[in-house]
Amino acid sequence: MKIGVVSDTHLSGNSCELPAELIKNMGDCSLIIHAGDLVSKCVLESLEKISKVEAVRGNMDDHNVSQALKNKKILDIAGKKICVMHGYGHPDGLVDILKNEFFSKKPDIIVFGHSHVPKNEYIEGVLFFNPGSVTDTVYAPYRSYGIIEIDKDGKVNAEIHKL
Repeated sequence: MKIGVVSDTHLSGNSCELPAELIKNMGDCSLIIHAGDLVSKCVLESLEKISKVEAVRGNMDDHNVSQALKNKKILDIAGKKICVMHGYGHPDGLVDILKNEFFSKKPDIIVFGHSHVPKNEYIEGVLFFNPGSVTDTVYAPYRSYGIIEIDKDGKVNAEIHKL
């Protein structure tokens, strides 16, 4: 199973165009996960034209997005428990916040955003995966998204892709 992962798109109805390279590379994904800060529902609508989407709200999302999406989700995909939450607070404390939110659920993967800084790291046996931001380089050296592939044997391959 191939999963596209995005976060922190920060696009509004006036300018809701996702990068063409992102759209092209998400075309063969069975699922897209958005880890919050869509800002506007137009992002969700754009992604749904590409594939099935699972999304959570972020701290910058407008009222319509916040009302439509949950704060966090736990997904069972291809035999893996994937926990999704945008995150909050100072970026240096994000891993601890996510551990407190999800470790009791015994996740295989935690997908998050908020910091705009890509992360693809196993911590205490759990993959912490932040795809970065596809539109913003305020806190990160480049724009990025992620791809997580889970093969039929349950092996996980996760990569960050620069835009």
